[in-house]
Amino acid sequence: MKEHPQPFTSRREVLRLGAAAGFGSLAAACGASGLRAEPPASPSTSSRTALEYPKLPRWRGFNLLEKFTLNDNAPYQEWDFDFLAQHGFDFVRLPTDYRIWTRSPGAYREEPLKEIDQAIAWGRARKIHVNLCLHRAPGYCVNRHPPEALDLWGDGSGGDEARRQFADQWGMFASRYRGIPAADLSFNLVNEPSTVTGARYALAAGLAIEAIRRADPARLIIADGTNYGRIPVPELLPLGIAQSTRGYAPFQLTHYRANWVEGSDRWQVPTWPVPAPVNRYLYGTQKPEFKSALILHGDFAAGTELALSIDQVSQRAKLLVRADGTAVFERSFEPGRGQGEWKESVFKPEWQIYQATYDRTYTAKLPARAREIRLELTDGDWLTWSALSLAPPQGVPVKILPNDTEWGVRQGEVEIDGQGALIPRSGQTGMDRDKLYAQQVEPWAAFAAERKVGVHVGEWGAFRKTPHEVVLAWMADCLANWRRAGFGWALWNLRGAFGCFDSEREDVTYESYQGHKVDRRMLELLREDLALPTAFL
Repeated sequence: MKEHPQPFTSRREVLRLGAAAGFGSLAAACGASGLRAEPPASPSTSSRTALEYPKLPRWRGFNLLEKFTLNDNAPYQEWDFDFLAQHGFDFVRLPTDYRIWTRSPGAYREEPLKEIDQAIAWGRARKIHVNLCLHRAPGYCVNRHPPEALDLWGDGSGGDEARRQFADQWGMFASRYRGIPAADLSFNLVNEPSTVTGARYALAAGLAIEAIRRADPARLIIADGTNYGRIPVPELLPLGIAQSTRGYAPFQLTHYRANWVEGSDRWQVPTWPVPAPVNRYLYGTQKPEFKSALILHGDFAAGTELALSIDQVSQRAKLLVRADGTAVFERSFEPGRGQGEWKESVFKPEWQIYQATYDRTYTAKLPARAREIRLELTDGDWLTWSALSLAPPQGVPVKILPNDTEWGVRQGEVEIDGQGALIPRSGQTGMDRDKLYAQQVEPWAAFAAERKVGVHVGEWGAFRKTPHEVVLAWMADCLANWRRAGFGWALWNLRGAFGCFDSEREDVTYESYQGHKVDRRMLELLREDLALPTAFL
């Protein structure tokens, strides 16, 4: 691995330089007084970093999507900034696509850059902090269509070139916006790195940060966590930057029937709180840390027809279904090239395997009455399923749709009562406010407190197909959890399918507001959070 130069020698030296210069915290600079901390004039302060700012302000606002993708590129709208300022919001995040202004590496178009300039100026004039993000960066985008030609996390010359272009982008922005106070503008390096290691992430981030600080030492820099923004990254701590997390859990609630999420149209209609969790993944021997059986307890009559809908299979998977220990169904799935029982089979060069979409239902009958049905992979990698039905010769049929789409969750045991309802066993509970805090917020809160690093929720929200009452109940609990942790947030988006304007939800009575359709209940829920104190429970 190519080593990257460190932007400073040590944390102690950074803190010493900052103290000598007499700088306070960024949180103080952004306090109620509205004062703005000007960038350092002395070369002796060139190493000033977010390490001096252990806590970010609790900014609250929205993502604005005018430059989210190349195809949808448009100027930002001053109306958005006016509305946010009038209603007490103080933060916008601008997720952008570098291709909009990049003619070729190092050659930039002024027209779209001036539109970003304008958005920053509108924000500054209204005391709204602007967070500029590369949603698509040279070598990486969480939206893989189209794929990037280079790999920001890769080895060899291709990875080196991606990182060079990545650093050049941020060096350009740092030079362009030098002199704008950190209280007004921050940089968010790259949106939602996926499964990249902390070391690889730090390699790319370190070069970009060096380029930024060379041009603008005082710029506040924020990096998303890994695993799509969900996991803190200790390897970034020596770089002296803040970090950003996400609010998209549970995913089957936030992305229900989202057209870009394959299979989401077959998910169970979300509820909040979530009932007994049933995960869509079954893992085999190649994932021993996740391998577990889905166990159903109930009174299952002889002749009950079991129907299991299989979505995807990775590499190979041997499925075994047993009723009271007796095998009632067994099948090996082995995706490969060409035609097969699958709908589509795709070779994954990064793992040298095939993954196939089956989208088929397999059936079996119980030969005798049973009290337990066990589904497991006895060999292989993993598969996903979208529905399991149990139809007795007489009585109430049961249909189970997985309500948990998270990766790496072990299956559990579920009781099915006489009306077909799922009841957790062995102390399992569904997802609620407290469990959401424990799983999604507490790790970040502990990270922020122990490592003295600022944390912000850069994106959150629920797609317009999730029932409105469910969305509002879930949002209220998310906001309460972030108040408890002291985190700010940015909803995705203001106008659109996740937002409180023009969302096109079918179960909302909208109000007309200055040419837009406003979801008044969602807007007021968000505004309530502006008035409530941190740690309100």
